[in-house]
Amino acid sequence: MNPNVKKVLIHGGLFLVTLLTTTLAGAEWIYGRFPDMPKGFPSLTLDEIRTGFQFSIPFLTVLTVHEFGHYFTAKANRVRVTLPFYLPFWLGMFYINSIGTFGAFIRIQDYINSRRKYFDIGIAGPLAGFVVAIVLIWYGFTHLPPIDYIFKIHPEYKKFGLRYGEYAYLNLPEGTAMKLGDNLIFWFFKTYVADPSRLPHPYEMVHYPYLLAGYLSLFFTSLNLLPIGQLDGGHVLYALIGSKRHRLIAPVLYVLFMFYAGLGLYTVDTFSTASDEAFYKELMNLGIYILFLYICFYRLTEDRGMTWVLALSMVLVQFGVTWLFPAVRGYSGFLAFGFLLGRFIGVYHPETELQEPLDTKRKVLGWLALIVFLISFSPAPFDFL
Repeated sequence: MNPNVKKVLIHGGLFLVTLLTTTLAGAEWIYGRFPDMPKGFPSLTLDEIRTGFQFSIPFLTVLTVHEFGHYFTAKANRVRVTLPFYLPFWLGMFYINSIGTFGAFIRIQDYINSRRKYFDIGIAGPLAGFVVAIVLIWYGFTHLPPIDYIFKIHPEYKKFGLRYGEYAYLNLPEGTAMKLGDNLIFWFFKTYVADPSRLPHPYEMVHYPYLLAGYLSLFFTSLNLLPIGQLDGGHVLYALIGSKRHRLIAPVLYVLFMFYAGLGLYTVDTFSTASDEAFYKELMNLGIYILFLYICFYRLTEDRGMTWVLALSMVLVQFGVTWLFPAVRGYSGFLAFGFLLGRFIGVYHPETELQEPLDTKRKVLGWLALIVFLISFSPAPFDFL
Protein backbone atom coordinates (compact mmCIF):
# COMPACT_ATOMS: atom_id res chain seq x y z
CA MET A 1 0.00 0.00 0.00
CA ASN A 2 1.21 3.48 -0.83
CA PRO A 3 2.58 5.06 2.41
CA ASN A 4 0.65 8.29 1.82
CA VAL A 5 -2.61 6.38 1.35
CA LYS A 6 -1.88 4.41 4.53
CA LYS A 7 -1.34 7.64 6.48
CA VAL A 8 -4.59 9.12 5.22
CA LEU A 9 -6.46 5.94 6.16
CA ILE A 10 -4.97 5.95 9.67
CA HIS A 11 -5.65 9.62 10.39
CA GLY A 12 -9.01 9.63 8.63
CA GLY A 13 -10.07 6.40 10.34
CA LEU A 14 -9.18 7.74 13.78
CA PHE A 15 -11.13 10.91 13.04
CA LEU A 16 -14.24 8.97 11.98
CA VAL A 17 -14.10 6.72 15.04
CA THR A 18 -13.67 9.80 17.25
CA LEU A 19 -16.62 11.46 15.50
CA LEU A 20 -18.70 8.39 16.36
CA THR A 21 -17.59 8.21 20.01
CA THR A 22 -18.04 11.96 20.62
CA THR A 23 -21.49 11.80 19.00
CA LEU A 24 -22.49 8.97 21.32
CA ALA A 25 -21.04 10.84 24.30
CA GLY A 26 -22.86 14.03 23.28
CA ALA A 27 -26.19 12.22 23.10
CA GLU A 28 -25.54 10.71 26.53
CA TRP A 29 -24.92 14.14 28.06
CA ILE A 30 -27.91 15.71 26.30
CA TYR A 31 -30.43 13.08 27.37
CA GLY A 32 -28.81 11.69 30.50
CA ARG A 33 -29.15 8.15 29.13
CA PHE A 34 -27.02 5.56 27.35
CA PRO A 35 -27.56 3.68 24.06
CA ASP A 36 -28.17 0.31 25.72
CA MET A 37 -29.42 0.59 29.27
CA PRO A 38 -30.38 -2.50 31.31
CA LYS A 39 -33.95 -3.70 30.96
CA GLY A 40 -36.40 -1.44 32.71
CA PHE A 41 -34.53 1.80 31.93
CA PRO A 42 -35.02 4.06 28.90
CA SER A 43 -32.29 3.88 26.29
CA LEU A 44 -31.28 6.31 23.57
CA THR A 45 -33.04 6.04 20.25
CA LEU A 46 -31.28 6.40 16.92
CA ASP A 47 -32.77 9.87 16.43
CA GLU A 48 -31.52 10.92 19.87
CA ILE A 49 -28.04 9.60 19.07
CA ARG A 50 -28.07 11.72 15.91
CA THR A 51 -28.68 14.74 18.14
CA GLY A 52 -25.21 14.06 19.53
CA PHE A 53 -23.80 15.64 16.37
CA GLN A 54 -24.76 18.99 17.91
CA PHE A 55 -21.99 18.29 20.41
CA SER A 56 -19.46 16.30 18.40
CA ILE A 57 -19.24 18.53 15.31
CA PRO A 58 -18.60 21.85 17.12
CA PHE A 59 -16.31 20.23 19.68
CA LEU A 60 -14.23 18.43 17.05
CA THR A 61 -14.17 21.62 14.96
CA VAL A 62 -12.39 23.46 17.77
CA LEU A 63 -10.07 20.50 18.33
CA THR A 64 -9.28 20.26 14.61
CA VAL A 65 -8.66 24.00 14.19
CA HIS A 66 -6.32 23.84 17.20
CA GLU A 67 -4.28 20.97 15.79
CA PHE A 68 -4.13 22.34 12.25
CA GLY A 69 -2.99 25.65 13.70
CA HIS A 70 0.08 23.75 14.90
CA TYR A 71 0.32 21.77 11.66
CA PHE A 72 0.31 24.65 9.18
CA THR A 73 2.61 26.79 11.32
CA ALA A 74 5.07 23.91 11.54
CA LYS A 75 4.94 23.53 7.77
CA ALA A 76 5.53 27.27 7.36
CA ASN A 77 8.64 26.91 9.55
CA ARG A 78 9.81 23.90 7.49
CA VAL A 79 9.40 21.52 10.41
CA ARG A 80 8.24 18.03 9.48
CA VAL A 81 5.06 17.11 11.31
CA THR A 82 2.31 14.50 11.10
CA LEU A 83 -1.35 15.06 10.50
CA PRO A 84 -3.42 15.05 13.71
CA PHE A 85 -3.92 11.77 15.50
CA TYR A 86 -7.41 11.73 17.05
CA LEU A 87 -7.86 9.65 20.19
CA PRO A 88 -11.34 8.10 20.57
CA PHE A 89 -12.43 7.21 24.08
CA TRP A 90 -15.93 6.15 25.10
CA LEU A 91 -17.25 4.58 28.31
CA GLY A 92 -20.94 4.40 27.47
CA MET A 93 -20.82 0.61 27.32
CA PHE A 94 -20.08 0.73 31.07
CA TYR A 95 -22.85 3.31 31.64
CA ILE A 96 -20.27 5.98 32.49
CA ASN A 97 -20.30 9.45 30.97
CA SER A 98 -17.28 10.50 28.95
CA ILE A 99 -16.66 13.13 26.28
CA GLY A 100 -15.82 10.56 23.61
CA THR A 101 -12.17 11.45 23.13
CA PHE A 102 -8.81 12.01 24.79
CA GLY A 103 -8.21 14.83 22.33
CA ALA A 104 -5.78 14.91 19.42
CA PHE A 105 -2.10 15.54 18.85
CA ILE A 106 0.40 16.03 16.08
CA ARG A 107 3.87 14.50 16.20
CA ILE A 108 6.83 16.73 15.37
CA GLN A 109 9.38 14.75 13.40
CA ASP A 110 12.29 17.22 13.42
CA TYR A 111 14.53 18.73 16.08
CA ILE A 112 13.38 22.30 16.66
CA ASN A 113 16.50 24.40 17.12
CA SER A 114 14.94 27.80 17.70
CA ARG A 115 12.97 29.59 20.41
CA ARG A 116 11.09 31.44 17.68
CA LYS A 117 9.97 28.25 15.95
CA TYR A 118 8.81 26.75 19.24
CA PHE A 119 6.88 29.93 19.89
CA ASP A 120 5.21 30.05 16.47
CA ILE A 121 4.20 26.39 16.51
CA GLY A 122 3.14 26.38 20.16
CA ILE A 123 0.99 29.49 20.12
CA ALA A 124 -0.80 28.93 16.80
CA GLY A 125 -2.95 26.02 17.99
CA PRO A 126 -4.50 27.44 21.17
CA LEU A 127 -5.08 30.91 19.71
CA ALA A 128 -6.79 29.50 16.62
CA GLY A 129 -8.91 27.11 18.69
CA PHE A 130 -9.74 29.86 21.18
CA VAL A 131 -11.22 32.08 18.45
CA VAL A 132 -13.51 29.26 17.28
CA ALA A 133 -14.43 28.43 20.90
CA ILE A 134 -15.52 32.02 21.51
CA VAL A 135 -17.75 31.91 18.42
CA LEU A 136 -19.21 28.61 19.62
CA ILE A 137 -19.95 29.93 23.11
CA TRP A 138 -21.50 33.08 21.67
CA TYR A 139 -23.74 30.93 19.45
CA GLY A 140 -24.68 28.66 22.34
CA PHE A 141 -25.70 31.50 24.65
CA THR A 142 -27.52 33.50 21.97
CA HIS A 143 -29.48 30.50 20.66
CA LEU A 144 -30.73 28.98 23.89
CA PRO A 145 -33.98 27.02 23.52
CA PRO A 146 -37.02 27.96 25.62
CA ILE A 147 -36.54 27.11 29.28
CA ASP A 148 -39.07 24.26 29.09
CA TYR A 149 -36.55 22.43 26.85
CA ILE A 150 -35.31 20.85 30.05
CA PHE A 151 -38.67 19.10 30.53
CA LYS A 152 -37.86 16.93 27.49
CA ILE A 153 -34.76 15.75 29.31
CA HIS A 154 -36.29 15.62 32.80
CA PRO A 155 -40.06 15.08 32.50
CA GLU A 156 -40.15 14.73 36.29
CA TYR A 157 -39.32 18.46 36.62
CA LYS A 158 -42.69 19.46 35.12
CA LYS A 159 -44.34 19.18 38.52
CA PHE A 160 -42.04 21.98 39.74
CA GLY A 161 -42.70 24.26 36.77
CA LEU A 162 -40.18 26.81 35.55
CA ARG A 163 -38.86 27.23 39.11
CA TYR A 164 -37.58 23.65 39.07
CA GLY A 165 -34.14 24.81 40.19
CA GLU A 166 -35.47 25.62 43.66
CA TYR A 167 -36.76 22.10 44.28
CA ALA A 168 -35.32 19.50 41.89
CA TYR A 169 -31.91 19.15 43.57
CA LEU A 170 -32.94 19.04 47.21
CA ASN A 171 -32.95 15.26 47.67
CA LEU A 172 -30.83 13.97 44.81
CA PRO A 173 -28.23 11.30 45.67
CA GLU A 174 -24.69 12.63 45.99
CA GLY A 175 -22.81 12.81 42.70
CA THR A 176 -25.88 12.58 40.45
CA ALA A 177 -25.76 16.18 39.17
CA MET A 178 -22.83 18.14 37.78
CA LYS A 179 -22.38 21.79 36.95
CA LEU A 180 -19.78 23.50 34.81
CA GLY A 181 -17.53 25.74 36.88
CA ASP A 182 -17.17 29.34 35.80
CA ASN A 183 -14.23 30.88 34.05
CA LEU A 184 -14.20 34.59 33.21
CA ILE A 185 -15.42 34.05 29.65
CA PHE A 186 -18.25 31.69 30.56
CA TRP A 187 -19.30 33.98 33.39
CA PHE A 188 -19.33 37.01 31.05
CA PHE A 189 -21.56 35.31 28.47
CA LYS A 190 -23.92 33.95 31.14
CA THR A 191 -24.19 37.35 32.81
CA TYR A 192 -24.23 39.82 29.91
CA VAL A 193 -25.07 37.94 26.69
CA ALA A 194 -27.57 35.17 27.46
CA ASP A 195 -31.30 35.83 27.73
CA PRO A 196 -31.95 35.40 31.49
CA SER A 197 -35.40 33.95 30.80
CA ARG A 198 -33.80 31.07 28.86
CA LEU A 199 -30.69 30.54 30.92
CA PRO A 200 -30.70 26.99 32.35
CA HIS A 201 -29.92 26.07 35.93
CA PRO A 202 -26.15 25.47 36.40
CA TYR A 203 -26.75 21.76 37.02
CA GLU A 204 -28.56 21.44 33.67
CA MET A 205 -26.06 23.12 31.34
CA VAL A 206 -24.50 19.76 30.49
CA HIS A 207 -27.69 18.99 28.53
CA TYR A 208 -27.09 21.94 26.17
CA PRO A 209 -24.68 20.59 23.54
CA TYR A 210 -23.27 23.90 22.25
CA LEU A 211 -22.63 25.18 25.76
CA LEU A 212 -20.98 21.91 26.79
CA ALA A 213 -18.81 21.81 23.64
CA GLY A 214 -17.80 25.45 24.09
CA TYR A 215 -17.01 25.03 27.77
CA LEU A 216 -14.90 21.92 27.17
CA SER A 217 -13.07 23.75 24.39
CA LEU A 218 -12.11 26.50 26.82
CA PHE A 219 -11.19 23.94 29.48
CA PHE A 220 -8.76 22.11 27.20
CA THR A 221 -7.40 25.38 25.82
CA SER A 222 -6.56 26.50 29.36
CA LEU A 223 -4.86 23.19 30.18
CA ASN A 224 -2.80 23.41 26.99
CA LEU A 225 -1.78 26.95 27.89
CA LEU A 226 -0.44 26.07 31.33
CA PRO A 227 3.06 27.61 31.10
CA ILE A 228 4.81 24.38 32.06
CA GLY A 229 7.08 21.94 30.21
CA GLN A 230 6.13 20.92 26.69
CA LEU A 231 2.53 22.10 26.84
CA ASP A 232 1.70 24.87 24.37
CA GLY A 233 1.92 27.40 27.20
CA GLY A 234 5.30 25.98 28.13
CA HIS A 235 6.58 26.57 24.60
CA VAL A 236 5.27 30.14 24.73
CA LEU A 237 6.80 30.95 28.12
CA TYR A 238 10.11 29.31 27.14
CA ALA A 239 10.30 31.47 24.03
CA LEU A 240 9.35 34.61 25.96
CA ILE A 241 11.84 34.35 28.82
CA GLY A 242 14.55 31.97 27.59
CA SER A 243 16.02 28.73 28.82
CA LYS A 244 17.66 29.75 32.12
CA ARG A 245 14.68 31.61 33.54
CA HIS A 246 12.24 28.97 32.31
CA ARG A 247 14.12 26.24 34.19
CA LEU A 248 13.64 28.26 37.37
CA ILE A 249 10.02 29.32 36.83
CA ALA A 250 8.49 26.14 35.33
CA PRO A 251 9.05 23.89 38.39
CA VAL A 252 7.75 26.63 40.69
CA LEU A 253 4.57 26.92 38.62
CA TYR A 254 4.20 23.14 38.62
CA VAL A 255 4.57 22.90 42.39
CA LEU A 256 1.99 25.70 42.84
CA PHE A 257 -0.39 23.87 40.50
CA MET A 258 -0.03 20.65 42.50
CA PHE A 259 -0.36 22.59 45.76
CA TYR A 260 -3.70 24.02 44.63
CA ALA A 261 -4.89 20.65 43.28
CA GLY A 262 -4.35 18.91 46.62
CA LEU A 263 -5.42 21.78 48.89
CA GLY A 264 -8.12 20.55 51.26
CA LEU A 265 -7.79 16.90 50.29
CA TYR A 266 -6.62 16.28 53.86
CA THR A 267 -7.15 18.74 56.71
CA VAL A 268 -6.74 18.83 60.46
CA ASP A 269 -10.47 18.09 60.77
CA THR A 270 -10.01 14.95 58.67
CA PHE A 271 -8.15 13.42 61.62
CA SER A 272 -9.46 15.32 64.65
CA THR A 273 -13.08 14.28 64.04
CA ALA A 274 -12.41 10.72 62.86
CA SER A 275 -13.14 7.57 64.85
CA ASP A 276 -10.21 5.32 65.76
CA GLU A 277 -10.87 3.04 62.78
CA ALA A 278 -11.32 5.93 60.37
CA PHE A 279 -8.23 7.68 61.77
CA TYR A 280 -5.88 4.86 60.75
CA LYS A 281 -7.57 4.55 57.37
CA GLU A 282 -7.14 8.27 56.68
CA LEU A 283 -3.54 8.08 57.91
CA MET A 284 -2.83 5.33 55.39
CA ASN A 285 -4.51 7.38 52.64
CA LEU A 286 -2.37 10.37 53.61
CA GLY A 287 0.74 8.20 53.24
CA ILE A 288 -0.40 7.18 49.76
CA TYR A 289 -0.94 10.85 48.89
CA ILE A 290 2.59 11.76 50.04
CA LEU A 291 4.00 8.89 47.95
CA PHE A 292 1.95 10.15 44.99
CA LEU A 293 3.48 13.63 45.36
CA TYR A 294 6.96 12.08 45.58
CA ILE A 295 6.34 10.28 42.28
CA CYS A 296 5.05 13.47 40.66
CA PHE A 297 8.09 15.48 41.86
CA TYR A 298 10.60 12.75 41.04
CA ARG A 299 11.99 14.46 37.94
CA LEU A 300 12.21 17.94 39.39
CA THR A 301 15.52 17.21 41.06
CA GLU A 302 18.07 14.38 41.15
CA ASP A 303 18.34 14.70 44.94
CA ARG A 304 15.89 12.07 46.23
CA GLY A 305 16.05 13.46 49.76
CA MET A 306 14.98 16.86 48.43
CA THR A 307 12.09 15.18 46.59
CA TRP A 308 10.81 13.73 49.87
CA VAL A 309 11.29 17.09 51.61
CA LEU A 310 9.30 18.81 48.86
CA ALA A 311 6.42 16.30 49.09
CA LEU A 312 6.26 16.43 52.90
CA SER A 313 6.59 20.21 53.00
CA MET A 314 3.72 20.62 50.57
CA VAL A 315 1.44 18.49 52.73
CA LEU A 316 2.38 20.41 55.87
CA VAL A 317 1.73 23.78 54.21
CA GLN A 318 -1.60 22.49 52.86
CA PHE A 319 -2.57 21.47 56.40
CA GLY A 320 -1.54 24.91 57.64
CA VAL A 321 -3.48 26.84 55.01
CA THR A 322 -6.70 24.86 55.52
CA TRP A 323 -6.33 25.19 59.30
CA LEU A 324 -6.03 28.99 59.07
CA PHE A 325 -8.63 29.32 56.31
CA PRO A 326 -11.06 26.38 56.64
CA ALA A 327 -13.16 27.45 53.64
CA VAL A 328 -10.22 27.39 51.22
CA ARG A 329 -10.21 24.37 48.93
CA GLY A 330 -8.40 23.40 45.76
CA TYR A 331 -9.59 21.05 43.04
CA SER A 332 -8.37 17.47 43.39
CA GLY A 333 -9.46 16.66 39.83
CA PHE A 334 -6.29 18.39 38.65
CA LEU A 335 -4.07 15.83 40.42
CA ALA A 336 -4.38 13.33 37.56
CA PHE A 337 -3.27 15.95 35.04
CA GLY A 338 -0.47 16.95 37.39
CA PHE A 339 0.69 13.33 37.41
CA LEU A 340 0.78 13.28 33.60
CA LEU A 341 2.78 16.51 33.61
CA GLY A 342 5.29 15.34 36.19
CA ARG A 343 5.85 11.81 34.90
CA PHE A 344 5.19 11.86 31.15
CA ILE A 345 4.85 15.29 29.54
CA GLY A 346 7.63 16.80 31.60
CA VAL A 347 8.01 20.01 33.58
CA TYR A 348 11.21 21.25 31.96
CA HIS A 349 11.43 22.40 28.36
CA PRO A 350 13.90 20.92 25.84
CA GLU A 351 16.91 23.13 25.16
CA THR A 352 17.24 24.84 21.80
CA GLU A 353 20.41 25.64 19.92
CA LEU A 354 19.28 29.15 19.03
CA GLN A 355 18.31 31.39 21.95
CA GLU A 356 17.36 34.44 19.89
CA PRO A 357 14.95 36.86 21.61
CA LEU A 358 11.49 37.32 20.16
CA ASP A 359 10.47 40.42 18.26
CA THR A 360 7.89 42.82 19.70
CA LYS A 361 4.96 41.36 17.75
CA ARG A 362 5.62 37.88 19.09
CA LYS A 363 6.10 39.16 22.63
CA VAL A 364 2.67 40.81 22.48
CA LEU A 365 1.12 37.61 21.15
CA GLY A 366 2.88 35.61 23.87
CA TRP A 367 1.49 37.71 26.71
CA LEU A 368 -1.90 37.66 24.97
CA ALA A 369 -1.79 33.85 25.07
CA LEU A 370 -1.12 33.94 28.82
CA ILE A 371 -4.12 36.26 29.22
CA VAL A 372 -6.20 33.76 27.23
CA PHE A 373 -5.08 31.13 29.74
CA LEU A 374 -6.21 33.27 32.67
CA ILE A 375 -9.66 34.06 31.27
CA SER A 376 -10.24 30.46 30.09
CA PHE A 377 -9.11 28.74 33.27
CA SER A 378 -11.67 27.55 35.79
CA PRO A 379 -10.43 26.89 39.35
CA ALA A 380 -13.09 24.17 39.74
CA PRO A 381 -14.13 23.10 36.24
CA PHE A 382 -16.59 20.35 37.21
CA ASP A 383 -18.58 20.51 40.42
CA PHE A 384 -20.72 17.59 41.56
CA LEU A 385 -23.79 17.99 43.75
